[in-house]
Amino acid sequence: MEEILKKFVAWVRVKVKIHLSDRSIYFRDGEIWWAHLGVNVGHEEEGKNDNFERPILILKKFNEHLLWAIPLTTKTKEDNPYYYQYELGGKEYAAILPQLRISSSKRLIRKIGMFPMRDYEQIREEIKKLI
Repeated sequence: MEEILKKFVAWVRVKVKIHLSDRSIYFRDGEIWWAHLGVNVGHEEEGKNDNFERPILILKKFNEHLLWAIPLTTKTKEDNPYYYQYELGGKEYAAILPQLRISSSKRLIRKIGMFPMRDYEQIREEIKKLI
């Protein structure tokens, strides 16, 4: 219990800095970014390391402040229909489809690159099937 509490307190400190930040971040649909996902509850995907970060796919930009993000992972689960498997740079990855969430652009840390266009379009179709 004490370890969990320390983790949440550390995340709140990082979260306050993110919230008070006034930097402008330019992003668009289909980009992959490192983002501050924080410490979450239960089985929600969360960030790692001191910055509580993890890579995300920007599925949809609503405006300069809000986006839909899908967390990405190196843990592939080929027999799980909720994990979309893709390859990038010769490595296997997965997008965790049911973890789609609305996020502030303030959570974005640094751009990694572009998501493969064919896979991006397929993920959009897979998300529609979940609704």
